Amino acid sequence: MALKEGKLYYSISEVAQHFDVASSLLRYWETEFQALQPKRNGRGKRFYTTDDIAIVERIYFLVKIKGHTLQGAKDKLKTDKKTVDTSIQILDKLQNVKIFLKKLRAEI
Repeated sequence: MALKEGKLYYSISEVAQHFDVASSLLRYWETEFQALQPKRNGRGKRFYTTDDIAIVERIYFLVKIKGHTLQGAKDKLKTDKKTVDTSIQILDKLQNVKIFLKKLRAEI
């Protein structure tokens, strides 16, 4: 599921569905990663900004795609965040190329 463009805040369920993970995993990552601190309303409901979602994307990439441990992901984010961001951008571009090629193949 793609997140709707132009929204200021996203619920935890929207973010969890976007990354295909459980909401409880996002709550757990909040306790493990200091940088991930979504805003909360008076009742404690979480609201993720685009910056929060970028942090979740980095964590997801390192833990779920690259297979790092949580400590390994923390270390990588502290020492080499720029490389992680570059890798995510490359992966996104490759996924777009894959989608384009699948559509092209279907038309042939």
